[in-house]
Amino acid sequence: MLKILGLDIGTTTISAVVADAETGKILDSRTVKNDSVIDSTKLQNPEIIINTVLEIKNELTKKYAPISAIGVTGQMHGILYLDKDGEAVSPLYTWQDESGNKPYKNGTYASYLTEKTGHNMASGFGLVTHFVNIQENNVPENAVTLSTIHDYLVMKLTGRKTPLMHSSDAASLGCFDLKKSDFDEDALAKIGINRSFLPEVCNNSVIAGKDENDVPISVAIGDNQASVLGAVSDENSVLVNIGTGSQVSVITDNPKELADGETRPLNDINFILVGAPLCGGRSFALLHKFFTQCAEIFGGNKDDVYKNMDKIAEISPDEHSLDIDTRFCGTRRNPDIKGSVSGITESNFTPAELTRGFLYGMANELYSLFEGFGINGSMLVCSGNAVRKSSVLRHYLEELFGMELHVPAHTEEASFGAAIFASVAAGIYKNTFEAAKQMIHYQ
Repeated sequence: MLKILGLDIGTTTISAVVADAETGKILDSRTVKNDSVIDSTKLQNPEIIINTVLEIKNELTKKYAPISAIGVTGQMHGILYLDKDGEAVSPLYTWQDESGNKPYKNGTYASYLTEKTGHNMASGFGLVTHFVNIQENNVPENAVTLSTIHDYLVMKLTGRKTPLMHSSDAASLGCFDLKKSDFDEDALAKIGINRSFLPEVCNNSVIAGKDENDVPISVAIGDNQASVLGAVSDENSVLVNIGTGSQVSVITDNPKELADGETRPLNDINFILVGAPLCGGRSFALLHKFFTQCAEIFGGNKDDVYKNMDKIAEISPDEHSLDIDTRFCGTRRNPDIKGSVSGITESNFTPAELTRGFLYGMANELYSLFEGFGINGSMLVCSGNAVRKSSVLRHYLEELFGMELHVPAHTEEASFGAAIFASVAAGIYKNTFEAAKQMIHYQ
């Protein structure tokens, strides 16, 4: 039996799976809280993250030895700074960093960078964060490069002193040339960033090195791409993922400019069209917070709020007359957009209608982004805890997308996708599509 370990550093959790590379069967899985938040400014402690992952990795590789390969993925867009020895000299600035929305020149840092570079640059993109740090003298003096948190994990696993970054993550930082599969040096020069400060970029599944037990470690891949690889067995599928964030993704060989979305690299042939709301599953968490506060104020039970929200939504799922815009965090292109609740009448302003309205609004925001892709899909695949837990949300997604919904049999799509990616890097499969057809199954 060929066993692959997949590791995923998420924003709120850290996950791992051990998969049978021949059947796709999950032999073991782990999910723990990512307890590394430093403060409310969206910073995380990289050493706490690395120690947590290494503890899980060491346990699983010992239990399931021999492991044939290890794949790594994690939260995209974020950066940390490294010194000449490959050690972290800063906190992890996550994708939730909002410094790019601070005033700069005649707009914001993000809008200035978009205008100067010709690339769509949003707050949370690593190079936006880096530019702000340059302007505000926050780049550590001993920093010689930057990386994602999962690139840093690969370095720790293999003993590398410099990061090797897959194009999926490089593109998420901004100022990336899809045709050249590398950072846009001309654009970087316009904003005073030297290409030599940024990591080497690769475009395919390759082995970045080996661990102390001589197990091959693949280059890390961005979590959006990993989630796609770990969920769709048909390259013409439409993937909707709703967790802390949310995305709608479609694989294509035709990169295109999107009015409200991104084209992200997958490999040297394929790309992913992505629409990514900023709130995603946090929209429902916002409503949960509201109901919890109501329970605290009026003396109700606040222990089973999520359970009760699901229960009241399921009573009449087709009744959703409230028009709720769930763009509560704005969009990457326009952070000033606000969410809204409209269409209120004397009869529909109820907890049940609010709950259904939020769920429908989350689904509708994703479908609106998908419409902007201008392509059709053959199958709707949905993943993430929000989709698995809410039958009403699944109902709305099927209604809007007009396709039967399929949910992967496994729950940790990103870490499973990292395992698939590693199986290709290790030569077990020729490409990720061949691996996916063999390993992915649906409920």
